[in-house]
Amino acid sequence: MSETDFYPKWADEFNAAVTVCNRQGIIVYMNRQSEAQFAKYGGKKLLGKSLIDCHPEPSRTQLLEMLEKPTENKYISEKNGKKKLVVQSPWIENSEFMGVVEISVLLPESM
Repeated sequence: MSETDFYPKWADEFNAAVTVCNRQGIIVYMNRQSEAQFAKYGGKKLLGKSLIDCHPEPSRTQLLEMLEKPTENKYISEKNGKKKLVVQSPWIENSEFMGVVEISVLLPESM
């Protein structure tokens, strides 16, 4: 499977935003929730665009480092009174580092 064939069908209706980029930082997959989450930036039109260009410092440098050396990053983000758990993890396929998968989960208000 090449990155152009990348299509995780399980993620289409997954109850979190799933965004995947290749080693060059190009967005190769967005599920429906990811498209909705990034709608004001173009949603599905972001496919094929650079994820690196979408990030200001220091996030940009951190992403570049993650694309160079497979590492994981986890954090909680809060915007407009909503909290999200964000997990950024290496996309590994057949022992080869292919890029980064980001899963963004909306947390309940009680957490």
